[in-house]
Amino acid sequence: MLTQERYRLILEILDERDAATVSELASLVGTSESSIRRDLTVLDRDGKLRKVYGGATAINKTEGAIEDEVNVRDVQMSEEKEIIGEYASGLINNDDFIYIDSGTTTSRFIDHIGNTKATFVTNGIIHAQKLLSKGLKAYMIGGRIKLVTASVVGAEGIRNLLKFNFTKAFMGANGIDITAGFTTPDSEEAMMKEKAIEKSFSVFVLADHSKFRKVYPVTFAELKKCCIITDKLPFGGFSDKTIIREVIS
Repeated sequence: MLTQERYRLILEILDERDAATVSELASLVGTSESSIRRDLTVLDRDGKLRKVYGGATAINKTEGAIEDEVNVRDVQMSEEKEIIGEYASGLINNDDFIYIDSGTTTSRFIDHIGNTKATFVTNGIIHAQKLLSKGLKAYMIGGRIKLVTASVVGAEGIRNLLKFNFTKAFMGANGIDITAGFTTPDSEEAMMKEKAIEKSFSVFVLADHSKFRKVYPVTFAELKKCCIITDKLPFGGFSDKTIIREVIS
């Protein structure tokens, strides 16, 4: 097989899988592991992939500032969000004062909350409705409503948020990257997330595996600031940067 053809196949595999080991690539491409290692070195040097210990990952997917509406995002990775939400609900204690960030995975988290004496604060409109329907003690952050995400953002929202001190925060994220950290498309939403994290003793980011190696315009936290709860442990060094809990269904 020609060298350029191997390069093409390697990049196609990584585009589909996001990450692969040397042995996996050798098997799929049909060549030796030593050839794959040399190919990865060249492709890494050319900026077409990221070579990591034992394999390679796809280059970060840089995304734009346009977000899908809530009803669109809610049906994406639905099963994974349910598994993550159910696991996260088990972390609640009766004496907790909890912040719940807006987002579709954090919304699924609320679905799994059982009887508890914990108190909840949220900037998500759908989230507040769910908490109310469950008869849970809850507060809604006031401020400007962002229609696309059905959440409260802006200066007034931040002023309201800064009054509180949380034992735990359950956050959402659009992208998770080793270098860029946790990212989101909107600067006002990023500021709300940043301040909620600052005001919380323990922080959990609920994110399915599709969020990894994606970068959006605004960073709201470094990886080390939060524990990640996900359905699939990401390949490529993320677990060296922070605590990751892989949820097995």
